[in-house]
Amino acid sequence: MPATTNIRQLTHLFTVQYNVIVALIFRELNTRFGRENIGFLWFAGEPALFCAGVAIVWTAIRSHFEHGLPMTAIVITGYVPLTMWRHCIGRATKAFEANGSLLFHRQVTPVDIITARMYLEIIGTIAGGVVVYFSAFVLGHIELPASLGLILLGLFFQSWFSFNTGLLVASLSERTEFLEKVVGMFSYLALPLTGAFVMVDWVPQKYRWILMSSPSSEAVEMIRGGQFGFYAHAHYDITYTIAVNFILTIIGLHLTMTVKKYITIQ
Repeated sequence: MPATTNIRQLTHLFTVQYNVIVALIFRELNTRFGRENIGFLWFAGEPALFCAGVAIVWTAIRSHFEHGLPMTAIVITGYVPLTMWRHCIGRATKAFEANGSLLFHRQVTPVDIITARMYLEIIGTIAGGVVVYFSAFVLGHIELPASLGLILLGLFFQSWFSFNTGLLVASLSERTEFLEKVVGMFSYLALPLTGAFVMVDWVPQKYRWILMSSPSSEAVEMIRGGQFGFYAHAHYDITYTIAVNFILTIIGLHLTMTVKKYITIQ
């Protein structure tokens, strides 16, 4: 009986927090995009327009092929993950201060707030990427993937890493104003390590470890490996990626669950 009771209590807690997160997601959608016109569609439309614009410009001004791979496909497979990561960073900064009044509700926690925000950014970016990918396919600028499963695996790891980054930025930006000021600059300086612009195989062998130390680069390598197959010569280590993301999750959750005392409610 005690074991059954504990399971029921645990199930009830998960159900409550799930409902809270869903409610926060809809609240965030209404706050950001409103209820009128195309409203909700903008959560996918914004990243789609950004990725499409970059893909069009790069395809127009660069060679049609880079290291034997089509330029449009390189841009899409790199900028969709990059957009996801940067949007998560942007929406995570001071996320708790902006939603501090919600913490007066006993059932709402900082983890719920940041989870709702990161979910929207991740799903919105993936949806926008699908729109851009399908449009490029219809126009004949990209071919069907060699391995859809590997692409999905790469997107999963990039989503996990972006969520972890959001946890860290959201909690640390409440603890120090310095991070709030430099997070934008950091996101630009870190661009070479995201894997969006270059593949590991294109880098001299003695420097490859630098890119392969980045969970984002590892995820992009998987996505490009899934898109191009063996032509991409993708380099990635799934065990390493899981280990790093797991450690970041533990650190991020700890910082998030102890952030309340640092939050200034407006």
